[in-house]
Amino acid sequence: MTGCTRIAVLASGRGSNLQAILDAIAQGKLQAEVVGVFSDRPDAEALQRMPAPRRWAAAPRDFADRAAYESALGDAVAASAPDWIVCAGYMRILGAAFVARFDGRLVNIHPSLLPRHKGLHTHARALEAGDAEHGASVHFVVPELDAGTVLAQARVPVLPTDTPQTLGARVLDVEHPLLIASLQLLASGRVTEQDGQLQLDGHPLFSPLALDSARMLQAS
Repeated sequence: MTGCTRIAVLASGRGSNLQAILDAIAQGKLQAEVVGVFSDRPDAEALQRMPAPRRWAAAPRDFADRAAYESALGDAVAASAPDWIVCAGYMRILGAAFVARFDGRLVNIHPSLLPRHKGLHTHARALEAGDAEHGASVHFVVPELDAGTVLAQARVPVLPTDTPQTLGARVLDVEHPLLIASLQLLASGRVTEQDGQLQLDGHPLFSPLALDSARMLQAS
């Protein structure tokens, strides 16, 4: 891709990842523009991080069914003409029709080292499982929950004194740079994904990229 990459963000909560994207753009670290924020919760704090013309929100319960809601959401997203759609704390599973509409351009950030701990309460589950390390993953979206091809991961050690809250705080500290580094790579056009196979600079990637101590992505 050339020029300024257009990013649409789907969010359900406070929008900390959206803010990380906006900050990276403002600091010149990410050559992109957030063209809209879209939410299933009209009271989501994330919406307030964007000017009113770039906000869209609707409660799924106000539609006849999930398909009707996702059709309206998809129309709103498509109208913003995004290059990439980022699920950043969006708390609904996207249906097959929506995913197909934006196939290959949908990514999500998830607070675990996928495929471990899909879904919710990942920090508590990592502790319950006795995991030695935990972290975050950026992956392509498929209709199955947190099951798409993983592009990149950031890892943190699990400490003997950790609670879900302390572990979650350390994961959040790497989550934001992981997302920005991933978007830098996606915006550059160097990464593609097709039928579950990632390619970097035209070469297949057989394992996720890893965020290093300099907060850059490296082949693992």
